[in-house]
Amino acid sequence: MKAQGSTGLALVGVALVWGVAFVVMKPALEQQPLWDFIATRFSVAVAVMLVFRPKVVREISPRLGVRGTYLGMILAAAFLTQTIGLSFNTAATTGFVTGLYVVVVPLLSWLMFRAPIAGRVWAGVALAFGGLALISINDFGFNLTQLWTLVGAILFALHYVVLARWSPGLSSYALTLVQLSVAAVVAWVGALVDGYQPPTNLSTWLAIAYTGIFATALAYFVQTWAEARMDASRVAVILTLEVVFAALVAVAVGQEVLALKTVFGGALIVLAMFVVEWPTREPKVPLDV
Repeated sequence: MKAQGSTGLALVGVALVWGVAFVVMKPALEQQPLWDFIATRFSVAVAVMLVFRPKVVREISPRLGVRGTYLGMILAAAFLTQTIGLSFNTAATTGFVTGLYVVVVPLLSWLMFRAPIAGRVWAGVALAFGGLALISINDFGFNLTQLWTLVGAILFALHYVVLARWSPGLSSYALTLVQLSVAAVVAWVGALVDGYQPPTNLSTWLAIAYTGIFATALAYFVQTWAEARMDASRVAVILTLEVVFAALVAVAVGQEVLALKTVFGGALIVLAMFVVEWPTREPKVPLDV
């Protein structure tokens, strides 16, 4: 129980870091092109991981390399779509819509592994999409740019499901490094198409440092480590706190003011997350990192 409590506490820290990242990234994306920002962010993350543990490359077996490559490609696509959505929408709204991954996780688990869907899952899906409608409808019309964020949520859910299936028995640090390295390569391909543009001011570099070190290298290592020890649905429930942190931080720094319908929509989504994902299964056996 103590080990599980420590894992949960670490994931709460990840949720906080990710929530702040939504707010930090918003102005940075106005200063640096999308692909360029993502490429720089992931490169910083990879560099930091190698500096702290350079011998980790010896732990990359062929099986780990293949699995990490697939996971990295999913992660790169998820970040791209989410970041596009963030460039068009507020940090709080992007955080709430991204949180729908927690509802998509059991659906993908059923489609991919035929895991049965309980009645409470269908109730959670209805609540979540009701909340998304409240957040997305403006003047009786949907904001189509939020579809980018929704696609990102689906891709993040896919990453959760596959990572939970593949992470046990592998080095969490090495698997994280491979994922982030592949995501960085994909981002650099996009960045170099029209010529890479480096950050032009200190605030953008600070945003890259924060997101690269804390929201990428550290956060994804903790997630990979946790999913070898805890069921994916439990991990997802805890990490949905990021949408709450994103909204709170955005309001606290004066970046935005939440409308009443957004508050109600967010409440419905959070409720859906807990209805669907409240843990019922035994945790996985802890493994070495």
